[in-house]
Order: sequence, then structure tokens, then C-alpha cells
Amino acid sequence: MKILVFCVFSLFLVSASCTKSPNHPVPYIPFDFTIDLTLPSYSSLVGVGNWAYVVGGSRGIIVYRRSIDEFIAFDRHSPMDPNGTCEYPLFPDHDNFLLLKDTCSSALFSLYDGSPYSGSEFGLRQYATSFNGSNLLRIYN
Repeated sequence: MKILVFCVFSLFLVSASCTKSPNHPVPYIPFDFTIDLTLPSYSSLVGVGNWAYVVGGSRGIIVYRRSIDEFIAFDRHSPMDPNGTCEYPLFPDHDNFLLLKDTCSSALFSLYDGSPYSGSEFGLRQYATSFNGSNLLRIYN
């Protein structure tokens, strides 16, 4: 009986941790598209540690190349601006390129993993990525 209770409790914890936070202030915008890294507008993503802007999501997407085969994508809509009224969405900070800065609230977020660095309790809305190992990167949710 104890094993059954433990299994049910464990299953509950796992399923609860996999659900989307209904309180995240950035709207959920469904999309699914693929970019070609050989195109000039995405040429910066050829090198590890670089980033590029992509159209999509709520206020645009920023894609960061973590390693040879790992990319991460975040919505540029700041959690500190739930209504999207700030004229300029998040952009890399001039003093530290691994931080994204909200120009309206001065909140900072990690470009590496989207976590809040300062000024926000919420991290960035992250999107899934899938790389074909050559030149195509799929970004979706």
C-alpha cells in the first residue's frame, strides 16, 4: 500500500511540474516554423555563442546558439510588461551580451537559460527548438 501511495504521489509531482504556469504574464502564442541558417539574416547563428532575432511569438523571438547542436529560443516580450506596451522589447545588454534587458523596467534576464537575473520574478517564455544538424532550425511550441 505504501508503494502505491508513493507511486501516485510521485506521478502527481511529475505531472504538476510539467504543466505550463497559468500565471506567466507573457501571452502564449502558438506557432511552428523553420529557419535556414544559411540565409544572411540568420548568419550570426552559424557561430556558437551568437544570437539572432526571429519573427514570431508575442513580441518577436531571440535565438541563442549554446553549442554546436543546441539552440535556445525566448520570446522578446518581457514578463515585466504583461500588456506589451513597452516600445522596445528585450535586447542584449551592451555591458554583458549574455543578459537581455527590458528597456522600460530595467529588468535583466539570462540569454543562456531565460532565468530572471534582476527585477523580475518570472523568467522568459521559452520555445522548443529542434536542429537537423546541418542548416535547419525548427522553433515551435
